[in-house]
Amino acid sequence: MPRMLYSQAQLFKPPRVDVLVMTPWLAPIVWEGTFDPAIMDMQFRNATIGLTIFAIKKYVVFLKLFLETAEQHFMAGHRVTYYVFTDRPADVPRVPLAPGRRLEVLEVPASKRWQDVSMRRMEMISHACEQRFGHEVDYLVCMDVDMRFGARVGTEILAPLFGTLHPGFYGAARGSFTYERRPQSRAYIPKDEGDFYYAGGFFGGSVAEVQRLTTACHQATMADKANGIEAVWHDESHLNRYLLYHKPAKVLSPEYLWDQQLLGTRPFLRKLRYLAVPKNHKEIRS
Repeated sequence: MPRMLYSQAQLFKPPRVDVLVMTPWLAPIVWEGTFDPAIMDMQFRNATIGLTIFAIKKYVVFLKLFLETAEQHFMAGHRVTYYVFTDRPADVPRVPLAPGRRLEVLEVPASKRWQDVSMRRMEMISHACEQRFGHEVDYLVCMDVDMRFGARVGTEILAPLFGTLHPGFYGAARGSFTYERRPQSRAYIPKDEGDFYYAGGFFGGSVAEVQRLTTACHQATMADKANGIEAVWHDESHLNRYLLYHKPAKVLSPEYLWDQQLLGTRPFLRKLRYLAVPKNHKEIRS
């Protein structure tokens, strides 16, 4: 291993005092200033990362910007496979990729409702983990496609299991989280429970852990369907239930998922790494 030279951590000078940097179960919350990119890249220098995105129906229009900005900011210098799930393979744009990076198109059927598209992601990812991901990549990152990268999203996010704080609920009391509150649902979380509200558009970990998560969420969704109930925020509700009882090893701060159009900028955000693309939700989902 090559020598690495970097400044020693200062025991009495924490890198951030303006934000929470560790969960009660001692998992780091990743912010700018809490990690050394060079150290992280060295630790994961031999890792291969898979990135899943779903471009169903009109969402295929977001692929070009997503891929172009990913090539600039996502795991730069590392081996990456983009897995694009789409019902329109002919519309997948040809974006130049750096050496060691490739794009795989996985053709899947569309669903009539956008809610069904969202909920079926867990099933499709779970199945693909078993069929191929476990043989092709070490880590799997699952993201929404209607976004763009604005700064580094690199090896600092990698862990056996990670989730991302939902920007709309950052700093909010758990009672205001839009968890599924009906006891009849398998996504149910009582009012007096909950750590954070996690976003459904950015999670991941080792292939084995992602398979466990997506399988559990899919099974819970099917159990709800059999009982005639649909969780309030679909797969995101089931994701929050899973991460409550299966604590993630890392939590990504709102730097890793932000909506400038809705939320503006905040002083605690030193980097805007992954940003929502302005869109007409009603039009794009129709």
